[in-house]
Amino acid sequence: MTWSLRSEQLAQLDGETGAIRKDWGGRLAVALAFPNSYYVGMSSLALQILYRQFNSHTDVVCERVFWDKGGLEANRPLLTLESGRAVAEADVWAFTISYEMDYFNVVEMLRQAGVPPLAEDRDESWPLLIAGGPGVTMNPEPIAPFFDAIVVGEGEEAIDKLIPLFQSAITAPRAELLAELDRMPGVYVPALVPPVSEQGTNPRRIERLWVRDLERYPPISSLYTNETEFGGMHLMEIARGCGRGCRFCLAGYVYRPPREQPLEKLLAWAERGLQRDRRVGLISAAVSDHTQIDELAMALFEMGAEISVSSMRVDPISVPLVRAMRAGGAQTLTIAPEAGSRRLRDVISKTQTEEQLLQAVELAAELDFPQVKFYFMIGHPTETDEDIDELAAFVQKARGLFKRRIAMNATPFVPKAHTPFQWMPMTDARTLKKRQQSIQKQVGRMQVAVRADSPAWAEIQGVLSRGDRRLAQVLLNIPALTVRDFWETMARHGLERDEFLGQLDVGGAMPWYVVESGVSDNFFNYEWRLAERSQIGPHCPPDSAGCLTCGACDDDWAFRFTDGIPHKPVRELRTAIPLFS
Repeated sequence: MTWSLRSEQLAQLDGETGAIRKDWGGRLAVALAFPNSYYVGMSSLALQILYRQFNSHTDVVCERVFWDKGGLEANRPLLTLESGRAVAEADVWAFTISYEMDYFNVVEMLRQAGVPPLAEDRDESWPLLIAGGPGVTMNPEPIAPFFDAIVVGEGEEAIDKLIPLFQSAITAPRAELLAELDRMPGVYVPALVPPVSEQGTNPRRIERLWVRDLERYPPISSLYTNETEFGGMHLMEIARGCGRGCRFCLAGYVYRPPREQPLEKLLAWAERGLQRDRRVGLISAAVSDHTQIDELAMALFEMGAEISVSSMRVDPISVPLVRAMRAGGAQTLTIAPEAGSRRLRDVISKTQTEEQLLQAVELAAELDFPQVKFYFMIGHPTETDEDIDELAAFVQKARGLFKRRIAMNATPFVPKAHTPFQWMPMTDARTLKKRQQSIQKQVGRMQVAVRADSPAWAEIQGVLSRGDRRLAQVLLNIPALTVRDFWETMARHGLERDEFLGQLDVGGAMPWYVVESGVSDNFFNYEWRLAERSQIGPHCPPDSAGCLTCGACDDDWAFRFTDGIPHKPVRELRTAIPLFS
């Protein structure tokens, strides 16, 4: 069985370029894990950045390990990809976790490797387990008991400091190593930090790390394979963070403050990538927000690049970028309205107008794109059936402008920690399902393809996104990965779904307060109050959209809540309040 598994790994290695192989002798051995399949993991630029950074140290050997679906049940060993060594032989087992739903895979991988899942059951004879990534940074608590340490924030800032410590103390008694880790900025050692609910009025918080100099760690592809979503594509992160302030968006807060790469650096990286493939993928929270995106797009086109983008805004849209994409053979223009009605877009602070969205659709038709794709979220706070009807009406207008294929996603909204919606109740699965069915019924007759993620699984994600350490026992003891088994296991441990999915206490001690995100709860609370008041009333001028200056609103409330900050339009007021400390 081991030889059969190794043969599969060798076939994967033969199909890729960029893998680094080193002898383990005399080196710190790091198993770098992505808790999902090879196909999914090899599209993660974060994995590639960390892989390259670990291996840049000559006295470190870093090898990849991926979740092996069905491997635990089949009693297969969990092996590193490059050398086929058992993961348990590594000195350090580092996980980069992007999604809460991969927590289940983390536990499965630990068991498959024969490693005791809970940190309290491991000593220095086992690999040191460390985690990082956006899936754990803002709320590490549900999975904290499985790890010896968790890097809070952008891991590039910690690796070069962690390696000397590991090299000097990896064989020391585990308690000594944990004490050293606990003294490092941005490193959370759950065994030494009690839950926030047990710490009283002034809990200890771990400051989120962020990279001041992005150029120091080139955020570009170093591994290439066709066996992945972005097969063979040269990926480049052109900017990190987003200053738009969409109230639902975790990425907009986990990567603050916004930073971008200089044009000349991007072109140099692109030239290097084009030596092996014509396709270049631009990655950012909003690619079109880069201050030199038009110049970058035109330069890449002149270099012969086929351009793909991760996400773009339409307020305004970068016409040179879209033209360069289509000229390079792009088949789909993806647009993310997130909500169908203007009222609801104001609530979530997605400021693009319907006119701007439809202009993007017209541009796609003009440039002969074969497909337009829309991303919508359903279940936003204050959403009503009327908002769903307006969503369908918008899609009908888009269909009138674009006669080719239209596809759309209707993804359930999940409240996230450290966002303005962190305290809000999640729309129940039954209502979400009903609204998905309404969308399907209304737009199906327009020949629009609808992909709708499961509301039942979205509720589980909602529990994990705002949960606490008690959920570790649920992850550990769930008999099978089904919706029913999850809720039954929660019930056996005395946990109620409304504890995590209902309205949370705005003044309470949230589990995720162990993380100091850099954005204050006063700001989040203020943003939520703006969201509540972002409805256009009959007294408001047509362009007011959430402005609190017309005099018809409760001006006294604004002064009370903002502690004397002058009463200004929303956009001006946001610039007056520090978004990152």
